[in-house]
Amino acid sequence: MKEPSTQDAGELAAAFSADLENGLTAAEALHRIARDGPNELRAAPKPAAWRRFLKHFQDPLIYLLLAAIVIALVAWTIEGRVGWPVDAIAISAIVILNGVLGFVQEAKAQDAIAALARMTAATSAVLRDGQLQRIPSAALVPGDLLVLGEGDAVGADARLVEATSLQVQEASLTGESQAVLKDAATLHAVAALGDRLNMVFKGTAIAQGTGRAVVTATGMATEMGAIAKMLEAAVEEATPLQKEVARIGRMLGVAVVVITVVVVCTILLTSEIRNAAEVINVLLLGVALAVAAVPEGLPAILSVVLALGVQRMARHNAIVKNLSSVETLGSASVICSDKTGTLTRSEMTIERVMTASGSASVTGVGYAPDGRIEHDGAALATGPLHEELIVVLSGGALAGNADLRRGDGGAWEIHGDPTEAAFLVAEAKLGVAERRENRFERVGEIPFTSERMMMSTIERDHEQGDTMVVITKGAPDVLLGRCTSARSGMKVIELDDVLRARLLADVDAMSSAALRTLSVAYRPLGADENRDAPESLEQNLIFVGTVGMIDPPREEAAVAIAQAHRAGIRVLMITGDHPRTAARIAADLGIVKPGAGALTGLELDALDDAAFAEAVRSVSVYARVSPAHKLRIVDALQADGNIVAMTGDGVNDAPALKSADIGVAMGVTGTEVTKEAAKMILADDNFATIVEAVREGRSIFENIRKFLRYLLSSNMGEVLTVFLGVVGASVIGLTSPDGAVVLPLLATQILWLNLITDSWPALAMGIERRTAAEFSFFLAIPTMLGATTLELIDNREAVMAGTLGVGWSEIAVGFVVSFVVALAVIRLFVAYVSRSGFKPFAWYRIVAGAAAIIWLSLR
Repeated sequence: MKEPSTQDAGELAAAFSADLENGLTAAEALHRIARDGPNELRAAPKPAAWRRFLKHFQDPLIYLLLAAIVIALVAWTIEGRVGWPVDAIAISAIVILNGVLGFVQEAKAQDAIAALARMTAATSAVLRDGQLQRIPSAALVPGDLLVLGEGDAVGADARLVEATSLQVQEASLTGESQAVLKDAATLHAVAALGDRLNMVFKGTAIAQGTGRAVVTATGMATEMGAIAKMLEAAVEEATPLQKEVARIGRMLGVAVVVITVVVVCTILLTSEIRNAAEVINVLLLGVALAVAAVPEGLPAILSVVLALGVQRMARHNAIVKNLSSVETLGSASVICSDKTGTLTRSEMTIERVMTASGSASVTGVGYAPDGRIEHDGAALATGPLHEELIVVLSGGALAGNADLRRGDGGAWEIHGDPTEAAFLVAEAKLGVAERRENRFERVGEIPFTSERMMMSTIERDHEQGDTMVVITKGAPDVLLGRCTSARSGMKVIELDDVLRARLLADVDAMSSAALRTLSVAYRPLGADENRDAPESLEQNLIFVGTVGMIDPPREEAAVAIAQAHRAGIRVLMITGDHPRTAARIAADLGIVKPGAGALTGLELDALDDAAFAEAVRSVSVYARVSPAHKLRIVDALQADGNIVAMTGDGVNDAPALKSADIGVAMGVTGTEVTKEAAKMILADDNFATIVEAVREGRSIFENIRKFLRYLLSSNMGEVLTVFLGVVGASVIGLTSPDGAVVLPLLATQILWLNLITDSWPALAMGIERRTAAEFSFFLAIPTMLGATTLELIDNREAVMAGTLGVGWSEIAVGFVVSFVVALAVIRLFVAYVSRSGFKPFAWYRIVAGAAAIIWLSLR
């Protein structure tokens, strides 16, 4: 089909059998949705439940456990198949428990994501059967007639048939931070996506104005669907924990084989083997050594620890899609964050107002009208400046189409352009909103255009005998060029060159402070003036003043960033906004020091690979960047050995989220594609939630470190016990009357000990919680950043010391009492040492487990 943007609207409607007056009929809409399917992006094919369950058994450690099951069954068979094969059954239960825990927890995460999607499901206004209806966007079909208004989310790709001051925020698709002014005129040639001004696209939002459009594509046929198709081919990287567990599994697998082969071959070569029974005894020794080296409880304990961590994160509004990503957060050394909505409130707020009589500041942030107008630190008193502020703020409120209201939950919310809503909030703080509503009545509007850079409304002034007045809001330099007078108190004075220069200097000062500036002017209209001639109406205006506004940073984000810095985590801001605005917000939040600049996308393009890598090491604020820049920044950080967490909300962020070690999507403002690409979703779109999740991940990381240290040192100590017990059998009295090889421990005994002494102490260490003081202390010492899990088990020297200690202690104690009891008691001491660093009497779980272990060992 021909590109819709190059087709005449009437011809396009005919091609889709669309009615531009009444829309589709309900029957036709049902027929088309049955033919084309729902207007939804295709999710990655969901494997069958049994496949998702079996996925949790694809792990080197699980393979070792499966081998241990086979070994246990062989040993049970050789020993005459007496009773039940308890060891094989117990290990099988551990393997199955591990799979069940992982399967159930990931299912819970998917349910939470689905519930979040239902809460944020978009709706669209359409004409059907001649009636305006609001339906779920998933029910849109090609040929539907969309009715677009401020605040609406565009539900499908559509060709405009009419547009009035229609501005669309397309950042989620193109990365362009400024709203795009749309026009229904037919294009003469196919243009780039961002230049198709007569098209609106799925996943974008109406910032201002109204329009109607014929739906041309739904679901995967949309531009957003095209990006989703590209992501389907992307391969997800394994998390650091998955890599480390696989590495441990491979290491143990090699160790088991080497130890078994060396010891068995040595004994066969150095001992007098007289019959097949002795050969079987030697082979059983190899089995014992192999079983001793495998920490049977590790996979299940990991699953339990990670599952509990996921549940705790969910209570803090962080939904983790798979268990291993929990530990990845704890390893994060860099967080790359978007600005708008994540680090800021996404609520434009007027901070300063400048007029001919001076300046005033506005306190309070956000859309709640809480605050006041101040001059020199005190409440603004009546006088010339007060009178000018009334005209500026009420005039800005009149020359706009936003609406401010209190929602059902009591929170203040806006409908329309955020910059226009900022005037309404500031006007309410001044306390003159009711007077303005009663005084003026709109009778006409001259919409904003990118060429004119301003908007005007024509109002009937009931306090001045119903005379007409034009009120204009726009870019300061453009508006000043159309003004010949200025408001000073209640008077109108000449706008001479000196005053004009001072007013422009005020604008520059606010721009230097990274404030977005808008000016307000007005002019009473004569009775005989033509109100249909905008060029003549917007001339000889009376300048009133300029406001400076900004999207204020979140207070909790500043605290969270300070905590991240103390924890050794670097925070980067990557935004499509203006460099000055980005640098100002970054400085306010503590990401960089005041005065630090931002690197723009154009400047990044000018760098070669080496210079780019060096820039990424030193620069923390990036502005006016494209999706390709975000991806390149993430890749450069990873190439430097960083573990990168990346936040995003738009479909243009999806490639970077997919590439990052852990992609974090916004749950409220995030697109479907972004949530699909991410590994974690923020239910509240708040940066502080990320840091809280990192805190939880760090705690889990430390717990994993402790029980890995315990398990590896204890199990390798068992290997040493068996080996030294055989080598020194005559010394410690382990001899057989017939001279056969005597084992200090049987394979079944080692399996039993591992099951009871691996599980309880390791699990207790894995689920240990931190007090607030312990959290602060822990976060201040980021020892894990950039290191592997194995390197963090107090280094291999600590493991070796534990191994030797367990081995020699067990042999020494075993000379007096049974080896089984010796192993149980000594391993409890190793658990205490592995947990060192916290209050010795706070670990009641280990104490409780100890009693159970000793009792079971003596049975």
